[in-house]
Amino acid sequence: MAKILVVEDDLPLSTGLCFELDTSGYLTVAAYNCQKALKLIKIDHFDLAILDINLPDGDGFELCREIKKEQPQLPVLFLTAKDLEQDVLKGFDLGADDYVTKPFHMQILKRRVEVALRRGAGNAKALEEGYDDGFLRLDFRTLTAVRNGEQQPMTPNEYKLLKILTAHAGNLVTRQILLEKLWDCDGNYVDDHTLTVTMNRLRAKIEDVSHSYIRTVRGMGYIWTGEKL
Repeated sequence: MAKILVVEDDLPLSTGLCFELDTSGYLTVAAYNCQKALKLIKIDHFDLAILDINLPDGDGFELCREIKKEQPQLPVLFLTAKDLEQDVLKGFDLGADDYVTKPFHMQILKRRVEVALRRGAGNAKALEEGYDDGFLRLDFRTLTAVRNGEQQPMTPNEYKLLKILTAHAGNLVTRQILLEKLWDCDGNYVDDHTLTVTMNRLRAKIEDVSHSYIRTVRGMGYIWTGEKL
């Protein structure tokens, strides 16, 4: 069941929108301001975010920018009364998947939600198979990694790390989760020190001064910050 974050400060509209989406088989979570939305994004997983632009404590454009920092692959659909061309273009420039203006027809909105969710699922599947931003190319089917045109030798655990991190792009993957999933070729448990050494070695192979893909959250884990183009 897809989980949708609905950020709308108009309470009757938010209630009606959530009801319609819930009855269509989705699970909705409502937020009425930017602060609440960002808090939810940091602690929960969503498959789509529907954002108003005029919010009591900020605007949806800035909220979209912050959401994309936390979860680069999360599809975003703007639902707003702002219908000027420059507003629509700004929404897409910030990475939105769709832009719907009020008033709107519920059935058309539902169809656009379906399309955005399908696109998001496709992006997630693509990241499970590999990653390519022009500088770094990963192919998990052939177990190859190429940085700036040069193939990088990888160990099995380095490939495992890459696949886990890219599959959860934009989300925190804790050290404990990684330790549970990383076993060496002989079936031995990987300890905390080995994880740190492996991560540092992996970064040296895929990153340089101009390209950073893995962010460390001190004391907690790591976030894949790259975004598939």
